[in-house]
Amino acid sequence: MKKNRTRRPVRKAQSGPRRSAPTTRFDPSWGPLSPRARLWEVVLAHGFEGVIEMLEADREALCGPKRRWQLERTAYRYGHDDGRLVLGGRTVKVRRPRVRGVNGGEIELPTWRQFAERDPLDERALEQILAGVSTRKYGRSLEALPEGLEAGMTSSSSVSRRFIAATQRRVEAFLSRPLDALDLPVILLDGTGFGGDHVLVTALGIDNSGHKHVLGVVEGTTESEEVCRSLLRDLIDRGLKVERARLFVIDGGKGLRKAIRTVFGAWALVHRCHVHKLRNLADHLPKHRRAWVRAAIRKAWKLTSVKEARQKLIHLANQLDHDHPGAAGSIREGLEETLTLIQLGVTGALHRTLCSTNPIENLIGNVKVVARNVKRWRGGKMAVRWAVTGLIEAGKRFRRIRGYRDMLQLVAALDAIVGAKGVDTNQKVA
Repeated sequence: MKKNRTRRPVRKAQSGPRRSAPTTRFDPSWGPLSPRARLWEVVLAHGFEGVIEMLEADREALCGPKRRWQLERTAYRYGHDDGRLVLGGRTVKVRRPRVRGVNGGEIELPTWRQFAERDPLDERALEQILAGVSTRKYGRSLEALPEGLEAGMTSSSSVSRRFIAATQRRVEAFLSRPLDALDLPVILLDGTGFGGDHVLVTALGIDNSGHKHVLGVVEGTTESEEVCRSLLRDLIDRGLKVERARLFVIDGGKGLRKAIRTVFGAWALVHRCHVHKLRNLADHLPKHRRAWVRAAIRKAWKLTSVKEARQKLIHLANQLDHDHPGAAGSIREGLEETLTLIQLGVTGALHRTLCSTNPIENLIGNVKVVARNVKRWRGGKMAVRWAVTGLIEAGKRFRRIRGYRDMLQLVAALDAIVGAKGVDTNQKVA
């Protein structure tokens, strides 16, 4: 007996072309159009084709259509030569179309002149180094190039030369800016070690609306009066007004104070940084007495009367005379200059801003971050170049100071105090 076998249904043929397994549309031998190619490489390859077309268009505009007779020809094709164009912080080798005039001499193509300009190359090197990239790793920080393009100008020495040239131009322009358009009732001065054995004295101005302005930098071996005076004289030569009441905030350096008195005379009021004063005082005290003395001094500085604050500080110094004469002398030294803000009636947020040199010290800290990769300093010129470069970058992120709404009250108080001294408006700079 035969078994019944179930027949499998016959699948009907589908109309249309038969589907096949998906295959790649790109041939690996196509270079930038390979399956593993990145968008940057594809765009770059096609972009170079466009550049070559633009160069050929320039040549045709000068020489006329190819293989056509011209009666009044002014130039003719002269083959190709190897040249370099600027691309993404480097140069790349490109076949350059050449054109010669009928009277001799090569004619440069306008498109080639534009793309071979070195300014973008210097700007990219400056940007990379300020971002923290060392000259040795500069080439690795750039985008990868497709195969077939030969990169140049990425060596450590080449990048260093471009950085020096770019920053030197910025330094010269920055240190020669006119200051006559600025009205600066407050100036902060601070000297700090930078670049090995060099000392840089920096000036930071604050205008009536609370905006900060980096005014200048001078280099020296010490924070002496002569070095500080040269900075102030430079600011005056560039237009800084002398005959106006002004507050100077300093860290207590004798050279700074003496230079201010010599150059600005009675027009200047000096405020001594409270933070530096407390640090100096702590060096003369044992650890178990530092907190008590600091609290007493801060309490005196919070008073609104100069007379009461002075009495509190003198009383504290008398208490410390027997056991800690060094601390007592530190309190008495520059005592009046620590009370300048009380004399001006500055309180609140503006007092917290101007009671110390923190605004300018934070600025200098940012400068040292920019120069953190420098391992070998070669002279004061290099230190100034790096310092000014860092100051320019830091200045791009400046905001108004805390308490800027009280600046007009500070200006009025300055004018009142200086006017009460009977300052002669015809007084000349020393």
